[in-house]
Amino acid sequence: MAILVVLFSVFIVVPSVSSAGAPAKSDSFTPPDNYLLDCGSPQQTTLPDKRVFLSDQNSKEHINYEGKDLQVSVDKADVPLPIYRSAKVFSSEATYTFGMNKAGWHWIRLHFFPVPTNDANLQQSKFTVVSDSLVLLHEFSVGSGWVMKEYLVNVTNKQLSIKFTPVKDSTAFINAIEVVSAPDMLISDVGNSLVPVAQTSGLSQNSYQTIYRLNVGGPKIESQSDTLGRTWSEDIKYLKPENAGKNVSVEPKVIIYPDRNSPLIAPASVYASAMEMGDSNTVGPNFNVTWSLDVDTSFTYLVRLHFADIVSKSLNDLYFNVYVGGKKAISGLDLSTVAGDLASAYYKDFVVNSSMGVNSPLKVQIGPMNEAAGTKNALLNGLEVFKINNSVNSLDGEFGADGKTAGPSRGSVAAVGFAMMFGAFVGLGAMAVKWQKRPQDWQKSKSFSSWLLPIHAGDTSFMSSKTSLGSRKGAYSSTMGLGRFFSFAELQEATKNWDASAIVGVGGFGNVYLGEIDNGTKVAIKRGNPQSEQGINEFQTEIQMLSKLRHRHLVSLIGYCDENDEMILVYEYMSNGPLRDHLYGKNLPTLPWKQRLEICIGAARGLHYLHTGSAQGIIHRDVKTTNILLDDNFVAKMADFGLSKDGSNVEGQAYVSTAVKGSFGYLDPEYFRKQQLTDKSDVYSFGVVLLEVLCARAAINPALPREQVNLAEWALQWKRKDLLDKIMDPTLVEDINLESMKKFAEAAEKCLGEYGVDRPTMGDVLWNLEHALQLQEASLKAKSEEENNAVASGASPAVPSAPAATTSLDNRPVPSPQQTNKPAQVDPIDEHSGTAVFKQFAELNGR
Repeated sequence: MAILVVLFSVFIVVPSVSSAGAPAKSDSFTPPDNYLLDCGSPQQTTLPDKRVFLSDQNSKEHINYEGKDLQVSVDKADVPLPIYRSAKVFSSEATYTFGMNKAGWHWIRLHFFPVPTNDANLQQSKFTVVSDSLVLLHEFSVGSGWVMKEYLVNVTNKQLSIKFTPVKDSTAFINAIEVVSAPDMLISDVGNSLVPVAQTSGLSQNSYQTIYRLNVGGPKIESQSDTLGRTWSEDIKYLKPENAGKNVSVEPKVIIYPDRNSPLIAPASVYASAMEMGDSNTVGPNFNVTWSLDVDTSFTYLVRLHFADIVSKSLNDLYFNVYVGGKKAISGLDLSTVAGDLASAYYKDFVVNSSMGVNSPLKVQIGPMNEAAGTKNALLNGLEVFKINNSVNSLDGEFGADGKTAGPSRGSVAAVGFAMMFGAFVGLGAMAVKWQKRPQDWQKSKSFSSWLLPIHAGDTSFMSSKTSLGSRKGAYSSTMGLGRFFSFAELQEATKNWDASAIVGVGGFGNVYLGEIDNGTKVAIKRGNPQSEQGINEFQTEIQMLSKLRHRHLVSLIGYCDENDEMILVYEYMSNGPLRDHLYGKNLPTLPWKQRLEICIGAARGLHYLHTGSAQGIIHRDVKTTNILLDDNFVAKMADFGLSKDGSNVEGQAYVSTAVKGSFGYLDPEYFRKQQLTDKSDVYSFGVVLLEVLCARAAINPALPREQVNLAEWALQWKRKDLLDKIMDPTLVEDINLESMKKFAEAAEKCLGEYGVDRPTMGDVLWNLEHALQLQEASLKAKSEEENNAVASGASPAVPSAPAATTSLDNRPVPSPQQTNKPAQVDPIDEHSGTAVFKQFAELNGR
């Protein structure tokens, strides 16, 4: 009877407590199977966590061994737990068998310590351990220290066996065995791959070995303090360098578990501590915190990252990037959004292997985003790394239980890698053949890059090799190429040897310089940073996009340079810089309302051309006021196409990317939730731009009271109260026509619809902005005429009443006449404004 009580004992765990003092969520778990054996011990052993391990006598029903029964034990040993003071030693094959009460996930924990004995040198023992058909250890030797091996196996049979087989002329031994049920939710079937960034399924069909389990930023957590009897080690010895991170902690009782998470995944004490970015003594810290973990690259791994925002004072203030194996795993992680609150538990699983370019040591990194909004910080609370069985069902070595060797078999990672390598060689061979057949006058007509790889949007192979063929000053590629080729020496001279005073912009790609070419022509020169993987990807996308786009309201690409490791783009220079600078933050002269409308109309035309000017359409994906540039005449042009995407690559897919890209404050919430990118995502971002233009403030301002931080949410609340004029830029009060403002605000509100299907097209937005401009111009004309009449008659001018809007956003606007002594006439629209542009849209072709 005592045996049954022990066999089916329950983990007794203290529940986590929420900030309100009540249990955050039930974290108790009763394992249907709970076998704990102290092998070789003459009596049962109780551990500090109150778990009771059965003695040899009480567990003999589980072992099948026909050799000489050898039990060894010592009274005292330098070991962490008493179960390591005894061992069971085998000179031939021995098998432990356990009956399963319920199928599903089970922990298998094997404890080893070479207890001194005169009959065998256990330090030199070498043996293999197999559980059913899964190889746990292959020709394993313990050495001189104590070792615990932990596995997570999905058991489907009514019995689980663990077989110990010594190699010839050696012995096998075991000190303690745990076979314990684990919750079904512990490993879901779906995770995330890194190359490409996408979801991957089938995780529940694998077996796992725990390689690392780290309580990041906190002390070691012993098994008695964990919800499932796990041990969490300190992370400090894996932090490289140590001073890159700084420990931070809160009381575990403040941790919240949302519905999709549970304390069974990780206890509150894990989420209550974290490592954040260390003090760099700089205004804008820009470095990664890195953990380096040694792994066997012949296996695939499941990397589980645990997060809880325990450092922020308010929501939506912390955005940071996460990298695994040198690849961007999460772009702009906003914990308060994905976890639902501050101090809320959240975890994410990633599957990585060497075919993705992941090497040893495996690096896990966190770092800040290159955004003005939010706090420059990043954090990580917990880190687990699990090895996944290979193609022959082994977790140790290349041999399966049946003696088969892991290799390029069906479905294996090696086969995929070999196929990719073979394809690469075939591609290079084809390029070499094409190069041999190149026209003799290639030096006069084409650059190396454009001749081999004519531009096609979305072709990620472009410029993967950056080899220069010497100086080709003044050479141009064909009409399908990349524009003018600049030598590095030319651009060095144009920027006065990359003079720091010539820098006019900085981004993830590197710096933007003001330069002069061709006897004084000013250009903007974007020089890619070879250390920035994100910047290089954006560089490739931007040159692919702009090389085939030409429009009055898109910044023009003049040329490029790809000598050696340099990746440089040359654009037309926009002397008045980004729109944002003229709205707030730079103390520049205030833009009048009419000019702001004209700028918005220009940007809308550029976006409308992107969406409709080619068969598949192009989605900008980073519409914001810093990416709307103004030339000498304040003509607006869309810029920065590094995140742009062909519409044809998006339509019809369940998702685009698990790493949502864009700028916070402008991100389409539907895109963020569903990860489905459409042209309506640009429309949403443009709606935020319209509110920035009207209110002259940033899209996200963490310094403001909580309800005002997000411009879109705050402004829409005032719009619904019909009080938007109370929060608009006060410099516009004497200038703006209220009906024009209302039409403008109506357009912005429609753009910010929660669902893309409810938002207008950019064509619809453009019509309504044109209408708002007509209303403003009519008001100004009427006011001017009244002032002239008043001057002529010697009377004081009267303020005209505003026109009434007669259309909604879904219809073409028809301005009403002004309520003055005589109807006000709306000026005819010339070929560069208003409605005339739509005739051109029907015949759009990039020139």
